Amino acid sequence: MPYFKYKGIPFSSEFFSEEKLSYVENDFQLLDDDIVNAAYPKSGTHWMAEVLSLIQSQGDPSWVQNVPLGERAPWIELDEDLKIALKNPPRLLTTHLPFQLFPKSFLHSKAKVIYTMRNPKDVMISYYHFSKGLKIVEDPGTLEEYMEEFLSGSVSYGSWFEHVKSWMEMKDRSNFFIITYEELQQDLRGSVKRICHFIGKELKSQQINSVVENASFHKMKDNNMSNFTQFPDTYFDHTKGKLMRKGISGDWKNHLTVAQNEHFDRVYRENMQGLRMTFPWD
Repeated sequence: MPYFKYKGIPFSSEFFSEEKLSYVENDFQLLDDDIVNAAYPKSGTHWMAEVLSLIQSQGDPSWVQNVPLGERAPWIELDEDLKIALKNPPRLLTTHLPFQLFPKSFLHSKAKVIYTMRNPKDVMISYYHFSKGLKIVEDPGTLEEYMEEFLSGSVSYGSWFEHVKSWMEMKDRSNFFIITYEELQQDLRGSVKRICHFIGKELKSQQINSVVENASFHKMKDNNMSNFTQFPDTYFDHTKGKLMRKGISGDWKNHLTVAQNEHFDRVYRENMQGLRMTFPWD
């Protein structure tokens, strides 16, 4: 599948166009009551979209059971989803864009952004398995080969390191919230309460229980509106890859050799040394 670069970031020409990316960056108007679910690919984007959908519906699962995730929380940069994203408020929006390509209107709005991060080793393993199922990209080859592509940022949406660093520049803004996949796993209920507080949504204890129950990995995996089994066979071979695979942390330990792990750690340190932040996987 042909890729093109927009401002140095690789994108698939099957799903993206330079014209739409430019529109999103320069002309897309974020509204004060927008909630944006932002993350690098394979970092828990779908999980957070489900959590936010359930919070919006006050724990009532009927919305997530009857409306596809892409319609509830459309990706602003995808050609098809952009039409849905331009609907009337209140809007729940999703993006994988690095901050420098995110709508400039954010800087002058009260829109709230939730940025989900995940151990980059787990991100890479998940991205690798996902790429194996995509029919419209070249086979990712061996994990060794893919790791070099990932570490050099030669994958769709570019470098994980640069993506994280671009968004971390927003960390002191009151309308920007950082959470990790690992925190969601360790304490989903506590995470839901923190997210509710951030977006200004008050839920009763019973409603929070329903959010937690219906946003569990197993519930999502069984929900055809959320598990992406409806992702067209034209694009994805469901026998070769899964959009929802294991939903665990630390799966990289089952895949990386000692040498590969040490190499990854070296590249990680080189790229992250100036950030002065610590994460659950450090």
